[in-house]
Amino acid sequence: MDSDVPSLVPVRMLNEFEYCPRLFFLEWVQAQFEHNKDTVEGAFVHRKVDIGGGKIKGPEDENPVKTARSVALGSEKLGLTAIADILEGAGKTVIPVEVKRGRPPMHGPAWTPELVQLCAIGLLLRENGYKCNEGQIFFNETRKRVTIPFDTKLITQTLGLIEELRKVAASPKIPLPLIDSPKCPRCSLVGVCLPDETNALAGRVAKRPRRLTPRDPASRPLYVTKQGAKIGLRSGRVCVTANRNEVDSARIIDVSQINVFGNVQLSSQLMRAAFTHEIPVSWFSYGGWFQGIATGMPSKNVELRRRQSAVASQGGLQIAQKVVQGKIKNCRTFLRRNARQDCKEVLSQLNDLAELAAKSPSLESLLGTEGTAGRLYFSNFSKMLNDDEIGTFDFTGRNRRPPTDPVNCLLSYSYSLLTKDLTATLVSVGFDPYLGIYHKPRFGRPAMALDLAEEFRPIIADSVVVTVVNNGEIRSTGFTVRARGVSLSSQARRAFLAAYERRLEQIITHPIYHYRISYRRVFEVQARMLGAYLLGEIPAYVPFVTR
Repeated sequence: MDSDVPSLVPVRMLNEFEYCPRLFFLEWVQAQFEHNKDTVEGAFVHRKVDIGGGKIKGPEDENPVKTARSVALGSEKLGLTAIADILEGAGKTVIPVEVKRGRPPMHGPAWTPELVQLCAIGLLLRENGYKCNEGQIFFNETRKRVTIPFDTKLITQTLGLIEELRKVAASPKIPLPLIDSPKCPRCSLVGVCLPDETNALAGRVAKRPRRLTPRDPASRPLYVTKQGAKIGLRSGRVCVTANRNEVDSARIIDVSQINVFGNVQLSSQLMRAAFTHEIPVSWFSYGGWFQGIATGMPSKNVELRRRQSAVASQGGLQIAQKVVQGKIKNCRTFLRRNARQDCKEVLSQLNDLAELAAKSPSLESLLGTEGTAGRLYFSNFSKMLNDDEIGTFDFTGRNRRPPTDPVNCLLSYSYSLLTKDLTATLVSVGFDPYLGIYHKPRFGRPAMALDLAEEFRPIIADSVVVTVVNNGEIRSTGFTVRARGVSLSSQARRAFLAAYERRLEQIITHPIYHYRISYRRVFEVQARMLGAYLLGEIPAYVPFVTR
């Protein structure tokens, strides 16, 4: 028995392992879990069983149990622990009853994962001295029970699975995804596993990936920019008040992020609820500088952070090449689509620089290539802007800290929002957002978020800036000049946040997987595929390059 593997494995994990070894690894070893329709329905079906009740006596008693619910069992010899749904007695014999959602399959009394789970509970009862020769499964949809005898074949299968499970748990390498399996669409962790995407990039299948990633949830970010506002929790709702008047509220289940700008107070009750519901809370300066983020406990996916640290210490040139190449290609595409003047020469130069980035022999030469591409791109950025208010949106190049003109003000604000979203995404996936591969982890900046942001800067951040200027959503009256610095007014800030959120919600066809997906979901897919590369599941990281 491997010393790193806990001595007792929950029996429900045996069910998961039989269903899919990768699901077991994600859920137990990496402690990742997501609800879907089936898991929520299963929890509802178990609501009465989970209350508990009844008594169970020692195995030497004549009638050790009549009916008992939620009974804890364990055995060091078997290496298993379980919470039996129901135990019923018939004389000295104990019969375990497992409650399941749905109905039994057409081919037999129950699915194999359910059979081995029930058998494992029977073996636990035997190890604790009780007589147990069979069990039952109650299917909620049909409201009927099926009886399962614990014969030699089922017992042998169950014991073999326990041994296999421990070997997989002891390995640092996650099992490969199932190939084109009908199990995947019903799996609650399909959006974490990304089986078809991983298999496609690993060259295991030639078939186009199915649309298995969950659709965007109904929850959306909450932005609070009003100075002096207070955010609290009342009756399951996030409430924003100013001058003792409620100015906004939303159910906490409808909030995916909480973002506060400047002097805004949050109650401790709200923070605890945010941690419980896995809602990140981000703080910005009044001008929009991303200052910090608070989340609950970090992801238990320690192996991913170990690999991240190892690759970062070795330089990570291959990832850096892909990141910069993707950024330059997206800059070229964005400029080609939106330029109002001829820029064929610069488009050709950017194409050459993208190819050069893919072959850079060192990080230093890659930085030089990226710098050259950035100067070319921003020197032509004004060709995409429609400056109806003469002089307001003149743009000659990038400047910051503080931005000295309206366009740079908008770019800095947009990059700050993008960094915030990618930081939250990386934390949720299991990365350390401050340990970068291309950007060095210095000065407290979220370097890994900046790495992932590179390919999205032109198609998300720059796109929002060009949109709000060309559509007249933000005009010259939307800026405030203090000394040499330029900042957004409250009204302009709200308009920009609305435009940024619209961009993230835009549905596009993924250039690699060819299914329809929002940019918001693309962030998570890219982060998980970067993780898949670091963990050795795919041969190379593929940046998101729009067509």
